[in-house]
Amino acid sequence: MNIIAIIIATIVFAIVAPVLGCLLAGVDRIISARMQGRVGPPLLQPYYDVRKLLGKENVSVNSSESVYITCALVFTILAGGIFFSGGNLLMSVFVITLSALFFIVAAYSTRSPYAEIGAGRETLQVMAYEPMVLFMAVGFFMAAGTFDVAGVLSLDAPIITNIWLVFLGFLFILTIKLRKSPFDLSYSHHAHQELVKGITTEMSGPTLAKVEIMHWCENILFLGWTGMFFIWGNPLSFAIAIVAVVLIYFLEIWIDNNFARVKWQAMLKSAWVAALVAGGVNIAVLAYL
Repeated sequence: MNIIAIIIATIVFAIVAPVLGCLLAGVDRIISARMQGRVGPPLLQPYYDVRKLLGKENVSVNSSESVYITCALVFTILAGGIFFSGGNLLMSVFVITLSALFFIVAAYSTRSPYAEIGAGRETLQVMAYEPMVLFMAVGFFMAAGTFDVAGVLSLDAPIITNIWLVFLGFLFILTIKLRKSPFDLSYSHHAHQELVKGITTEMSGPTLAKVEIMHWCENILFLGWTGMFFIWGNPLSFAIAIVAVVLIYFLEIWIDNNFARVKWQAMLKSAWVAALVAGGVNIAVLAYL
C-alpha cells in the first residue's frame, strides 16, 4: 500500500467527492420529484441547504457531538482515499465502518430519546449490511487474487463474471448503504414516517452540514464499489462501469419511490439471508473450484 498515493487520493477525494455527491443529491431530488409528478427543486438545492447550515450559529447539545461527527467525516474521506488510490479494499471497508460507529456515538452523546432511537436503528442497519460487505471483500480477493483495488486493472475479465452472486447480494444491501426506502430506518427524510431524521434530531448548523457532506462522500464511495465490479484491464471498461453505476443508481431511486419502509426485523432477516445465499454460496463455490 503506497502511503503517498493514499494521501494524494484522500486530498483529491475530499475536494471532488463533495462536489459530485452534491450534484448527485440534486439529480436524485429532481428524478424523485418527477416520479411523484412534481417539478422538484433546482439541481444545486443540496448545496444551498448546506451553505445555509454552515452560516448558522454552532449550537450543540454538548461539545463532543461535533467532535464525533468531524471524526466520522474524516474517516469517510480516508476510506474514499484508500479505495480510489487503488489501495486495500478490506481496509476501506473497515475505515468506513469506523466512520459509521462515530456517527452512532455522536447521536447517543446527545441523550435525546429520538436521537437514541435513531442511533439504535443505525446500529441495526450496520448489523444488517456488514456481513454482506465483508463477503464482498472476500469475494473480491478470491476473484482478483488480491485485496488491492488496483488489482482489477490486470484482469482479463471483470470480477462480476466470477462473483455475480456476490454482486447481487451487494446490490441488496446497497439500498441500506445509500439510505433508500424500504430500509431508511434511521435517517429518513419522509414526513409520513413516525420518526423523521431520528439520528440527527439534535444536530443543527455546521454539525448537520458535516453530516450531509459525509453522506455525499459515502454515496460516491459506495458507487465506486459498485463500479469496481465492471472494471478490468481494458480502458473501455471505465466507460462501461460508469454506465452501470448510473443505471444502478437510477434503480435505487426507483426503489426508494415505490416501496414503503419495512420494519427493522424484516431488514435484518432479509439482509442476512441475502448475505448467506448470495455471498456464502458464491464464495463456497469459488473455494471448491
